[in-house]
Amino acid sequence: DRKALWDTLYAYNADVIVNGHLHHYERMAPMAPSGTRDDGRGIREFNSGLGGASTLMPTTTQPNSQIIGTSFGVLQLTLRQGSYDWKFIPIAGETFTDSGTGTCH
Repeated sequence: DRKALWDTLYAYNADVIVNGHLHHYERMAPMAPSGTRDDGRGIREFNSGLGGASTLMPTTTQPNSQIIGTSFGVLQLTLRQGSYDWKFIPIAGETFTDSGTGTCH
């Protein structure tokens, strides 16, 4: 049950969740387990599933989605005490990128 997992991660102040099974890149705003935006304690979610054989844009955009892309590439996370950086690095010839910084709880 995903809800139970999110509830537990939220209770223990997790900062980031990374998924990779969907064939696109997506960064979500920090969220509570209910799916509502929560900039104070929320968990930021990344989907980075662009290392496989195909890409696929989602058919709907979720309310807390901040960016979506389908260029092949990798997500680089740099973890620090109190913060983290993210950067989507596309393969040669692709132009989609995403980067930023988040603070830890």
